[in-house]
Amino acid sequence: MKTKNKISTYLFLAGLLFVSSCELQNIPDSNNPSVSSVTSNATIGQLQNLVTGLESQSKAYVSAAANAFGTFGREIWYFNGSDPRNVQYWTGQAEAVPSSTFYGVDAAYTGPYSAIKQANVLISAVKNTSSVTGTQKNAIIGFAKTIQGYQYLIPANSLYENGIRIDVSDPLNPGPFVSYTDALKAIKGVLDQGDSLLSAGGTTLPFTLTSGYDGFNTPAGLKKVNRALAARVAIYQKDWQGALVALAQSFFDLNGDVNIGPAHVYGSAPDTYNPLYHVLDASYNSGAVVHPSLIEDALPGDSRVTSKFFHRTTPLVSTAGKVPLSSQYQDKRWADQTSPIKFIRNEELILIYAEASAQLNHTDDAVSAINAIRSSANLAPYTGATDLNSLITEILFQRRYSLWFEPGAHRWVDLRRYNRLNEIPVASDDGVVFTQLAKPASEVNWDKFKGQ
Repeated sequence: MKTKNKISTYLFLAGLLFVSSCELQNIPDSNNPSVSSVTSNATIGQLQNLVTGLESQSKAYVSAAANAFGTFGREIWYFNGSDPRNVQYWTGQAEAVPSSTFYGVDAAYTGPYSAIKQANVLISAVKNTSSVTGTQKNAIIGFAKTIQGYQYLIPANSLYENGIRIDVSDPLNPGPFVSYTDALKAIKGVLDQGDSLLSAGGTTLPFTLTSGYDGFNTPAGLKKVNRALAARVAIYQKDWQGALVALAQSFFDLNGDVNIGPAHVYGSAPDTYNPLYHVLDASYNSGAVVHPSLIEDALPGDSRVTSKFFHRTTPLVSTAGKVPLSSQYQDKRWADQTSPIKFIRNEELILIYAEASAQLNHTDDAVSAINAIRSSANLAPYTGATDLNSLITEILFQRRYSLWFEPGAHRWVDLRRYNRLNEIPVASDDGVVFTQLAKPASEVNWDKFKGQ
């Protein structure tokens, strides 16, 4: 009886990890279709439902990732009036090194893998149907691969040297954990596959996307999104020339609108509301507040401060941790609860161009890109030193404000990339700075079970 219960427990944990049924929850079929019903000669309507489900699943990570990783990098503090563990754990007051049961970050792991599984179902359905042409299949699979590449990157950056699984095609027999270096290589490969397929995907899409992809809702447009994500991966790999090559094929525009980019969309039920939105100056006890260091370190006249940070009449306070925490500022970026959230923008691409150029000793190009960002923030041109260390310091400073509290965990990842985690301010919360998250307990238990 004990053995039977133990096996049941491990299978349940595996089910929680891979969420093998939730990728189909968006298919409006009263008969609760099985995977086989849509992976064997699927209709156009079924393929569309799978695409819609994939786009929906691709935003499941946002709340947990933005709030937890934003707190790790002290872009924000996340206050939760009904549960003190967010502050205690995410600032490192409860655990100096995250354990496998670390509190509150589950969705930043299971969310991306749910989307990856959803994409696998879509790819299988496309390969086994005669409802679309070969060219149309390329476009659909190219989109699926693009989403997969992005979703893999989220857990890869959070688990870092603890690695992630790439092969999850069989949820009961997943592949091994691979190193961060190998994960980035695999992610690049997935994005490159998507890029090639989109290039052979014709001129129109055989499916419909939400308004979050307006301006990118053709194979050529999705290819630009794909290459933008590839440029992000390239700087994590320190492939500076590769980043520039990817940028040239993306929607990068040195003199263009910094806010151009694809977005996750939100709405009323059955959709979900923007998880980062809060009414300005309202009294709330669960949500993000601007970390005070962002206000203290800002340059005079920086328009990003006034456009992103709202100065409240009264501060928001949390007494859940070791010491009281207080911030006079909250997030001002969202007009309402249905506002879309961009997951990569031209502003980031300009900063990637600046970083890659600096690393390749293309000093004039790096300074031009820095000045494009400074100009967009109503700041005077850069007049500092142009040695590599000085340029990187300036670029990281601009990334701190330009990419503040975006889903990509930029500040935390950026300072880790340059061995500068000690620059994250922790004195005011009496916490620590994490390097990475641990493998989730469900993963650890599953591997133990399979080993037996």
